[in-house]
Amino acid sequence: MNYTQAKQLLDQYGQSHVLKYYDTLSPSRQQYLLEQIKNLNLHHSHFQNPTASTQKRGTFAPMDAVTLDDIRKNQKKYRDIGIQAIREAKVGAVLLAGGQGSRLGFNHPKGTFNIGKTRDLYIFQCLIQNLKKVTDEADTYVPLLIMTSEDNDAETKAFLQEHDFFGYSKDNVEFFTQETEPAISEEGKLLLKTPDEIIRTPNGNGGWFLSMYRAGMMHLIEDIGIEWLNVFAVDNVMQQIADPIFLGAVIDSGCVSGGKVVSKANPDERVGVLCLEDGKPSIVEYYEMTEEMRILRNSDGTLAYRFGVILNYLFRVDALQKTLQLDFPLHVVHKKIPYMGEDGIIIKPDKPNAYKFETLVLDMVHMQDSCLAFEVERIKEFAPMKNAVGVDSVETVQAILEQNGIVL
Repeated sequence: MNYTQAKQLLDQYGQSHVLKYYDTLSPSRQQYLLEQIKNLNLHHSHFQNPTASTQKRGTFAPMDAVTLDDIRKNQKKYRDIGIQAIREAKVGAVLLAGGQGSRLGFNHPKGTFNIGKTRDLYIFQCLIQNLKKVTDEADTYVPLLIMTSEDNDAETKAFLQEHDFFGYSKDNVEFFTQETEPAISEEGKLLLKTPDEIIRTPNGNGGWFLSMYRAGMMHLIEDIGIEWLNVFAVDNVMQQIADPIFLGAVIDSGCVSGGKVVSKANPDERVGVLCLEDGKPSIVEYYEMTEEMRILRNSDGTLAYRFGVILNYLFRVDALQKTLQLDFPLHVVHKKIPYMGEDGIIIKPDKPNAYKFETLVLDMVHMQDSCLAFEVERIKEFAPMKNAVGVDSVETVQAILEQNGIVL
């Protein structure tokens, strides 16, 4: 794309201000800016109307799960199936680690946060050790694909290399960077970070497979023969990864996906719930639930909508590939985003001033024909660390780790 083409495109969509500093840039930086403009996709409706792509929800219904009792009865069968799949190199693990620890007061990749008290114990360390328990049992490695962001990629790689991947085989670790999406002002204008850089933000956890695909990871998947991908979030230090019992249960069920769930602690717990939407697997967020859904109970007294998701999913690769042809709903987030003002000075707003657009993995679940809800014990697998204090904080995570006999 040359300058004339870029200007015509931007003029068409009322975004010509992006070229304001073009003449002051070096030829290489001019080309850098033109390349960004080329990839903007300004025809998408959310640039004209931020709420245009907001997901319209269907009719919800409760969903059954493989409960803890069911799992105990079939544990050996499920484990044998799962271990066999791992040994046959049919399973890969995908760690979503693009976030910073800013809500923890930690301006570094969240996975590098040290939660130890008397010794160093990092989030990445906890997760890799959890995975290594499985690979030691299976006596083979599971490919670990780590999604970073543009902001934390270099630091994440350097940290893991410095710590020798906490004993995991570095030959079985690959990295890819999360795709980004331009943010816009409340007036619908693209924002500049610098004279030659348009502000882009990570495209949400639902973009992991598209990001992986565009990074060329499918060659690796196909060469190895991976049929299942277990995707999980960095902030839950108790995640059990490539869990053979979970793998075995999903494979045995014939479902094309599976989601680990915990029984909600109470009707008001702020977690998304695995359920049915228009007859297909889906997730309803806590703020989307009606009062009737929130308190509805089964005949045995249990909550009808009780299976809270912990962002640990298993997807069959061939089913995932079909999602590449589908349009993901965009979730609009009103945020405070620093930007460069008309005078070239960086403005740091004290209230939300812009919209960012995200895709969510929960929508990927709804794109599947089937999903097995797999119940796990909260105390053993659910310790999310999102806040510096209070609920789901460093202190609550440390307490759960100690209850599980882990020395801090």
